[in-house]
This record gives sequence, structure tokens and C-alpha cells, in this order.
Amino acid sequence: MKSYQEMNREELTALKAGLEKAYEEVKAKGLKLDMSRGKPSVSQLDMTMPIMDALDSRSVLKTEAGADCRNYGLMDGIPEAKALMGEMMGVPADKVIVCGNASLTIMYDTISRSVTHGVCGSTPWCRLEKVKFLCPAPGYDRHFAVTQHFGIEMITVPMTPTGPDMDMVEKYVNEDASVKGIWCVPKYSNPQGITYSDETVRRFAALKPAAEDFRIFWDNAYVIHHLYDDRQDELLEILSECEKAGNPDMVYEFASTSKVSFAGGGIAAVAASEKNLDFIRKTLTLQTIGFDKVNQLRHVKYFKDLNGLKAQMKKHADIMRPKFQAVLSTLDKELSGLGIAEWTRPNGGYFISFEAMEGCAKRIVAKCKEAGVVLTGAGATYPYGKDPKDTNIRIAPSFPTPEEMALAAELFVLCVKLVSVEKLLEA
Repeated sequence: MKSYQEMNREELTALKAGLEKAYEEVKAKGLKLDMSRGKPSVSQLDMTMPIMDALDSRSVLKTEAGADCRNYGLMDGIPEAKALMGEMMGVPADKVIVCGNASLTIMYDTISRSVTHGVCGSTPWCRLEKVKFLCPAPGYDRHFAVTQHFGIEMITVPMTPTGPDMDMVEKYVNEDASVKGIWCVPKYSNPQGITYSDETVRRFAALKPAAEDFRIFWDNAYVIHHLYDDRQDELLEILSECEKAGNPDMVYEFASTSKVSFAGGGIAAVAASEKNLDFIRKTLTLQTIGFDKVNQLRHVKYFKDLNGLKAQMKKHADIMRPKFQAVLSTLDKELSGLGIAEWTRPNGGYFISFEAMEGCAKRIVAKCKEAGVVLTGAGATYPYGKDPKDTNIRIAPSFPTPEEMALAAELFVLCVKLVSVEKLLEA
């Protein structure tokens, strides 16, 4: 197949006319599809409805030790929920605090606490002249929004197939005391679906920060979110690696069941060293007298243990996999060999990362929206919403049905082709 770059101007002009005609025909269909966020589909949510039957008005709402989950107390979570979330993250239960329904809330609070009260006795970040954060990109837009909200300077670190560019990470962290943290989605990263290699994790654990209050924000959002039974990524456990390297206090790990049970109705946790947890608890005692322990108990009764979580995620994968395959097969069929795009083939997570020709991402997203398919805004996967090359687009296949996903994918590749041809004709 001839690549677009090999075509002469006449061929490109003729191709453009055909693509414009096809685009107008698709526009006339009046599509209304949303692929802007990694939302679980209705079928995924329906699948989890039996969790509502795990407790009822006749249930004994007590922990195994006899604590009443309806009352105050156990501010950092019931022991059974700590054990469940610890199993999910691969850490001991005594390193876990179970909070409310969203790990993003815990991350926001952790940044806020650092700004106002420092980290384990260090100078509050608000009293420092400069505070910087490393942001592997493409990355998670909500991470970047949190640090931007607090006026923290964000530094883009390029992603590689094995994780962030560790040469760059080591240079900044080890030499610049104003660098206080780094955002990480280490398994099936948002949006590329990359899992950090063992070497990358060990290099993180072996960092020698110039700042005593430097912390790795390890958002393990997709720790059990595999798409395939026969190919599942493995991730080294960061807390134990940091301990081995003599850096036990350097990491906060976050996780939740938002995409395991109900979005907004799950449980979320942070795992860290005892020193870090003690510091977090001091603030928690002022914030709350206890999170929703009844919901924690509901999750424990329903899932029971890691095997229960894995069985649930296998059902999720059965729903998600056809949608990913619908997108990937369309991309392969329509764009392979044209020389105008590249895309990832993740083994898990919620996204496919798409790289268009330079200067084309915003126009592709706008074209899709005009024809009724909403994508994540181009640039959202970079700090400050600014993709320097305007190439990255995050595709979120989870929410539409497989049939809707196939339609959306067909429109998407049409827009990619049309915008690419227009870009080449402008040269």
C-alpha cells in the first residue's frame, strides 16, 4: 500500500475529495458517542449489582473483631478492607489506610497537605520559593490538573516503552531540591498502556533525592485490570523495592475499586511506610471521624479476597476486550502502511494511545466532535494541556457498546485520513 507521503499532489487532492464526501455522509448519520473518559459501561455496572445484596437490614454490620461498622471509629479503615486492598496492591495490610470512594481524593489531599503542612516535618511547600513536579507524558490529565491547581511547576518527562525516561528522572530528582514529586501510573499507564519494567522500578527505588520531602506518587489504578488471560503484564512491588534500596519513605501508592465495583461507589486506599502513614493519620483525625465502613464491609463480604477480585476483573475483561479489538482491528485495517499514525496495543487498562502526524491531533479531535464523536481533548495528556507536537490522542473504548465502538472507530480513522491529507497538502 502506498503511504500518503509517497503520493503526489494530484493523488492527494483526489483522495481528499473522496474523504470529504465520505465524511459528510457519516456526519449525516447524526452519531452521538462519547469516548472522552474511561468510564465503565452500563453492562459493567450491571454486572456488579449483586454487591448490593452482600448486606441488608438483617446483616450483622460488625468486623471480625466485633467493631460496629455503623458507628464511629477505625478511622483508617476496617482490618478486613485493609487486607483486601493490601492483597490487591501486593503490600501488607499494616501498610494500608482505606479511605473513601476515590483515590484521586487521597492524591489531592496528599498534595494539599504537603503544600500547607509539609511532608513528615519538612518545610510546607507554600513557604518555598519554587516547587516542581515531574510529569511523565503522555499521562493522566487529572494528575496534572491537581498540581497545576496548587501552582506547582510541572516538568514533562517523556515516556518510553519501559516507563518514564529514567535518565531524566534521576538527573532532576538527584540534583534539584525543588523537585518534590513525580506522578506515575506504573501498570497499564494512562493513556499508553505501558507497564514499567523491573529495571525502571528498581531505578525509582534507588533514587537519591536532593529533597528530603521528595515523594513518588504511585497511582496503581489498573493493577488488576488485564484484558487477556494469556498475556498479563507484571509489575514489581515498589514499597518493598524502596525498602531494599534504603528508601522506605519515598513512595505513596494509591489504588481503588472504582473500576472494579462501582465508579464513585468503591473504596480507595493509600499504602506507604509507617512514618508516612502516621503523618497522614494526623490530618485524617481532623478531616473525619471515620470513612464509610459499611461500604468497606460490603466490598469485603462480596469480593472476600484477591481471588474474588480477579474473578470480577475477568468478567470486566470479557466486556472490555471486544471493544479494544474493534478499535485496533479498524486502525490496523484502515491506517497500517499509510505512514500517518502509530498506536499502542495494551494488555490492560482503559485506553489506547494514538500518535497522529505532527500538528494534527487537535484538528482530528475537532473533526470527530463535529460528526458526533467526543474524544478527550487533544493536549490533555500533557502538563498544562499543551502537547508540544500536537500528536497525541487518547482513545477510551470502555463506555460505548462494541457496535457503537466500531462506528466511532470508522469515523475516527476517516478523520485521521482527512486531516493528514490536508496537512500534507499545506506543505
